[in-house]
Amino acid sequence: MSAIHLFLPQRFFALLFSLIVATSASAQTQHWFEALKASGDDRALYRVLHQMPKGGDLHNHTTGSVFVEDWLDMALRDAANGYTYFTKVRINNCRPFADADPLYLMLFVNIPAFQHQTLSDCEQREYIALADMDDAQRDGWLNSLRLDQAGEGREAFFETHWQRLDGLLVSPHMRAEALFRNARGLAQEGATYLETQLGLSGATTPDGNPITPQAVLEIVKQRMQQADAEAMDITVRLQLMLLRFAPDAEDALRALYALAINNRDMIVGLNMAGREDNDKGHPRRFLEVLRELRHAAPLALTIHAGEVDEPNDHVRDTLLIGASRIGHGINLITDDELMLDMRYGPYLVEINLISNLLLEYVVDYSQHPFPEYLRTGIPVALSTDDRGMWDSTLTDEFFVAVKAFDLRWEEIVELGRNSLQYSFVQEPTKTELLDTFDRKIQRFARDMRRGRLANGDELPDTRIFICARYQICN
Repeated sequence: MSAIHLFLPQRFFALLFSLIVATSASAQTQHWFEALKASGDDRALYRVLHQMPKGGDLHNHTTGSVFVEDWLDMALRDAANGYTYFTKVRINNCRPFADADPLYLMLFVNIPAFQHQTLSDCEQREYIALADMDDAQRDGWLNSLRLDQAGEGREAFFETHWQRLDGLLVSPHMRAEALFRNARGLAQEGATYLETQLGLSGATTPDGNPITPQAVLEIVKQRMQQADAEAMDITVRLQLMLLRFAPDAEDALRALYALAINNRDMIVGLNMAGREDNDKGHPRRFLEVLRELRHAAPLALTIHAGEVDEPNDHVRDTLLIGASRIGHGINLITDDELMLDMRYGPYLVEINLISNLLLEYVVDYSQHPFPEYLRTGIPVALSTDDRGMWDSTLTDEFFVAVKAFDLRWEEIVELGRNSLQYSFVQEPTKTELLDTFDRKIQRFARDMRRGRLANGDELPDTRIFICARYQICN
């Protein structure tokens, strides 16, 4: 042994000791977490996952992620900015049959006051000011924005929920406040980064005059610079969202690209969203435009792809046009060659478990490809998509993943790190976020090994999804 000492530097033994200690700590953490799962105490498991540091949420629609009671509160408070809203509570058959319109026949469609004033007297009587709703109307209004009833599925989501919200989004202040409340909720769950999709076009003044996207962005930035937003322990960045199947989508893409390039302090990328089963929005449609735009400047790109029931080439085509992240990616599992190509990066799949179930892209989680991606080396991260409409949380996503796929502790940590490593946030912020996450998750695991779960048996506030499906209710 003395001879070996002559050739091995002292630093080697220090590193070896550190490795042994780290391996021992990892084994202890794994033992602690496996024991927690084996106990069958779902409430304790949920409390732990709620308190756990979570990294970031990379697939998040701002206006789909605000809880319904917040929408009502925000709409009423927006009167201070000059905006008043009305909602349809009855149908008086004001229009002739020849003018039948599915939107006309839908209750709880919201419109701003300036649009209400343009309606006929008959149609105006179909609406009521949000501030004047009675209890039954208020309950109906709140429920109209949730996807929580059997049989609703993707048709109700795509064809009714967003249409009800549109009238509230004419106000740039509503969008700014929606971003704040979305970020605040995630920060309260232990997320340290939010990269959310937000539309900036279509805003108007209270009397209906257009507001430019740049002006909307300035209002958003100002809201996020207020003291309550600055105090949150979460970094927020935006992706600009393109409605992929719109007739003018190419022109909109050019405008969004320029807006993003000129506001890199807040905007880190573009996202193409919208129903993927509408083939007018197929990825290759945008190939030439993106090649043209990249001549001027680079911009990170993520696209909803593989969120369909049948095999197709959309995930492959999405990578071809320059995306480095895939939103959903459910049918990637049907492309053997691409599965091999995506192992170990550089691409990441944004996994949305609750969304995929409620929109019926999987009947149950035994059909979901997430564990196959995770355990064959394809980078993945859990995200919430439209958590306000599911009435769920990021904690719920982790709980579902643990219960459905028996995640190990190191897999949970990997998901958290991936959500930061594959984010579009610039350096050195990305490195700082990763370092902070590593410190927090290691400290958390150490505290859990020592039995330091905060708040005893108290559950955090839970939402409808986890209460209805897993009976974890507070």
